[in-house]
Amino acid sequence: MVELPEKPREACGVFGVFSYTANVARLTYFGLFALQHRGQESAGIVTYEKTDAGVKLHEHRRLGLVAQVFSEEAIQSLHGHLAVGHNRYSTTGSNRVCNTQPFLATTSRGTLSLAHNGNLVNADTLRSELLAQNRPLVGTTDSEEIGQAIAEAVEAMPAALPAPKVWVGSTMQALRRCEGAFSLVIGTPDGLIGARDHYGVRPLVIGRLEESYVLASETCALDIIGAQFEREVKPGELVWIDDTGLTSYTWALAEPKLCIFEMIYFARPDSEVHGESLYSYRVRLGRTLAQESPVEADLVIGVPDSGIPAAIGYANAMGLPYKQGLIKNHYVARTFIQPTQKMREEGLKMKLNPLKDILNGQRVVMVDDSIVRGTTSRKIVKALRDAGAVEVHMRVCSPPVTHPCFYGIDTDNQDHLIAARQSVTQIEAHLGVDSLKYLTWEGMLAATGRQSDNFCSACFTGNYPIPIPAGIQRSKLMLENVTPTK
Repeated sequence: MVELPEKPREACGVFGVFSYTANVARLTYFGLFALQHRGQESAGIVTYEKTDAGVKLHEHRRLGLVAQVFSEEAIQSLHGHLAVGHNRYSTTGSNRVCNTQPFLATTSRGTLSLAHNGNLVNADTLRSELLAQNRPLVGTTDSEEIGQAIAEAVEAMPAALPAPKVWVGSTMQALRRCEGAFSLVIGTPDGLIGARDHYGVRPLVIGRLEESYVLASETCALDIIGAQFEREVKPGELVWIDDTGLTSYTWALAEPKLCIFEMIYFARPDSEVHGESLYSYRVRLGRTLAQESPVEADLVIGVPDSGIPAAIGYANAMGLPYKQGLIKNHYVARTFIQPTQKMREEGLKMKLNPLKDILNGQRVVMVDDSIVRGTTSRKIVKALRDAGAVEVHMRVCSPPVTHPCFYGIDTDNQDHLIAARQSVTQIEAHLGVDSLKYLTWEGMLAATGRQSDNFCSACFTGNYPIPIPAGIQRSKLMLENVTPTK
C-alpha cells in the first residue's frame, strides 16, 4: 500500500524571461532548478525565436526532475529571446505527459505557452463552456482551460488590433472567467505576460537582469541567475513585457490573500516576501511559539529542513541550546528498488536519522512547521525515544491544520487531517509526546507584521476567501462541513 505523504505537497513553480542578450533557456533551466521544491513530477521550457520567416517555437517537456528532464543538448536546442518554464506538482489532473507544462494553444496570432501555479474552483464549468465552443482539450488540467480560454478570446479580437492589445485584452477577458488561485507566466510570439488572481494567493515576482525582465514564483529563482528583485506582481495585476519594456495593467480590484503556508513552509527560506527573507519570519515564529508555550528542557531540535528556523528561534527565546538531533538524507527520491521488510519497518531512517549521542538522556523540544496526518511525526517521536531521549515535547509553529486547500496545495481530504478528527490532547497521546503545543492563529499572523486579512489561512480556519462550489467541497470536506451553494 502506498503511504500518503505527511506534509502538504507543493504547488508549482513558474518562470519566464525576455532578453535579446542572454541565453533565455539556460537562465530558465537554473530558475526552475531553484524552484524544484515547488514541483517534482515534471518540468518544461518553451522558447520563442525570431527568424526571417517569423517567430519559431521550441519546446522540451518531460516527466521527472529538472536535472533529469534537461540535458545540455536539450538546453542548446531551445533558441530564442523569450522563454517560459514550469515545474509541476499535480493538484488537478493526473501525472501524465499530456499534462506537462508549459501548455501550448494555437491561435491565428501564433502559439501561446502558459505556465500556471494555482487551482481554479470553477474548472468544471469553464471546461463545459470551452467544449461547447469546440475548443480542443486534450489534457485534464485547469491550466489547459485557462490557455484555451485565452486562445478563444484571441480569435474574437478585431484583426486590425496591434499584437500587444490582442494578447493583453484576450488574457484579461479570459482571466475574468476564472475563479480561484492562479499565478501565470504566458509566452506569446510578441511578448511575455505575467498575471496574478486578484487575491494573490500564489506568489509571482519581477526581476531585472541588466536590460532584461524576469518573472518567477520566488525571489530565490532570481538570485540563482543574478537578477535583481524589483517587486511582486500585484494581486489583480497583469504585466506585459516586450521590446519596449514592461507595462502594467489592472485587470481586477485587488483583495490580497497570500497563502500563509507559503510563508510557513512552501517557499524556500531564502526567498523574500514583504521585504525580508522567509528564514527571518520563521525564526520569529519560533520566538513567538516560545513565548506562548515554554517548557523545561535540555535542548531544542528542528525537524529538517522546514522546522529548523523556527527551532532556532524557539531555542534563542528560551535560552536553550539548539542542536542538530536529526540528520536528513537530501538525496532521497523515487526509487524502483524495493527495500527489505526490515528497512520498510525502519522507513523513516531513509529520510531522517537521529543522533544518539546528542539525544541520549536529554529532555528534547522538537519543533516542526506543521502536523498534517501525524504519521511521520509519530515515527520521529519514537525514533527520538529509541535514541535515548527521556522526554519529547513537540512544538508546532502553526495552528492545527483542520481543512484542505482548494487553491493549489494538496493537503489531502479533510478526514485524513488528524486535527480535523482529534483534539490536541488526543493528538498528543497519538504521537506519544510528553506535551504538544501549537502556535496560535493570532501569533502566526502577528509575526508577519501585516494585517491578518492580507492572508489566506483557510487550512487553519475553514474560512475560504474564494467561494468553493458545494460539489467540489464534497470531494474533500467531511459532509458536516459542506456549505450549500447559495
